[in-house]
Amino acid sequence: MTRFAATGFRAFLGALALSFFLLPVGAAHAKDDAAKIDAGVDAALQKFKQGVKGADEYLASAKGVLVMPDVKKIGLVVGAQWGKGALRIDGKSVDYYKMEAGSAGFQAGYQKANFVFLFLTQESLDNFRASSGWGAGVEAGITVVDASTPTMSASTQKSKSSIVAFAFGKEGLMGGWSAKGTKVTKLKFD
Repeated sequence: MTRFAATGFRAFLGALALSFFLLPVGAAHAKDDAAKIDAGVDAALQKFKQGVKGADEYLASAKGVLVMPDVKKIGLVVGAQWGKGALRIDGKSVDYYKMEAGSAGFQAGYQKANFVFLFLTQESLDNFRASSGWGAGVEAGITVVDASTPTMSASTQKSKSSIVAFAFGKEGLMGGWSAKGTKVTKLKFD
């Protein structure tokens, strides 16, 4: 083996060894991120059940539930909104997502809120999961419900909409929420 080949081989072995050491760190980081998101989702669902009339009925009738806890919204003429959450099916997290939105216009302030998207039909859930970037504002059949007012039953909503979105637990001062301009994309943990 030539000197050049031996040096290259050692460099290759060094890179290979380094990748084995870094791989578990990345996997552990992903597990920490997922665990942190799941803890936030659990807390948001508890608040949803306590603060939204008919929440248990909605959750029971949903084919899937996308929960985005502690979504932040900030604006001074130009606004931004962001957060991370999980899609739960049968009470288990199956995928993780991020929610982002941008807007322009008269706005000023900061707000934090929880969001729950209930997929009331299998078709709406399948379409969401198959999308590479779901635009909540352009999705046909989405109804945004103000959680501070009494709501209709889940069966009544199901006949009107395939997706129902709730914003609740708001903190801070800023105007209401619209699904327009909101994009939800699947998180990829590295």
